[in-house]
Amino acid sequence: MSETKIALVTGANKGIGYEIAAGLGGLGYRVGVGARDAARRESAVGKLRAAGVDAFGVPLDVTDDRSVTAAAELVEGLAGRLDALVNNAGIPGEMGPGWLQDPTVLDLDVVRTVVDTNVLGVVRVTNAMLPLLRRSVSPRIVNVSSSVGSLTRQADPDTEIGPVMAAYAPTKSFLNALTLQYARQFAGTGILINAACPGLVATDFTGFHGPRTPAQGAATPIRLATLPDGGPTGSFFEDDGVVPW
Repeated sequence: MSETKIALVTGANKGIGYEIAAGLGGLGYRVGVGARDAARRESAVGKLRAAGVDAFGVPLDVTDDRSVTAAAELVEGLAGRLDALVNNAGIPGEMGPGWLQDPTVLDLDVVRTVVDTNVLGVVRVTNAMLPLLRRSVSPRIVNVSSSVGSLTRQADPDTEIGPVMAAYAPTKSFLNALTLQYARQFAGTGILINAACPGLVATDFTGFHGPRTPAQGAATPIRLATLPDGGPTGSFFEDDGVVPW
C-alpha cells in the first residue's frame, strides 16, 4: 500500500474547502478537489499544484446520485482507497435582508434544496466512499458544520448566535445528529467521524463578512481529518475545543 495518504474534500474549489485541500496537501496528502463547476475545479487544482500539492479534480455534485457514484469510481481508479473524507460542500439557501430566514414565511422548496445539499449530500458521499475508506488503516471523516447547528447555543438567550436562519441552521443541527449516528455505527471499526465548526469566515458564502480567514476556518477540519488512532469520534469541535450539541 502506498505511504501517501489520500483525501477528498467536497466543495473544494474555493473558500474554506480550498484551504482544507491546501492544508492537507501541505501535510503530504494527495488531495481530490471535489466540485461541480468544471472551470473552477480545474482552476483550483492548478493553483494547488503550483503550490506543490499533489491534487486531482473530482467532478462532484453532492445532490446527484450518479455524480457521486462516478466520483467514487474515479477515486478508486486513481488511488484505490481513501484515508480522509471532508464533507465541506454546503449552501445557505435563499435569505432575506440581514441573512434572515423567517420560519413563518419560509418557502419549503428552499428548505428541500438546503437539506438536499447540507444533509442528504453528506449521506450520499459518505456512503459511496465507505468502501474506499474501509481500505484505509486510519480512515477519518469530517463533516463541516456551524455554530448555528448547536441547539444549546441557539437556545441560550445570552449567546449571540446571529439571525434566525430557519432553513440553514436546522440542516447543521441535522448534520450534527447524523454525525453522532454514524459514530455509533462505526464504533470499534477504527473510522473516526466528527463535526467541525469553522467559525464565521469571510467568504462569498457569508458575503465576505466575518473576522476569520478561510485558512483559519480550515484549521479544525484539517486537525480532525488527521487525528491519530484512538482520537475522539462522534463529537463537535471548534478551535477552542468541544462545541455543545
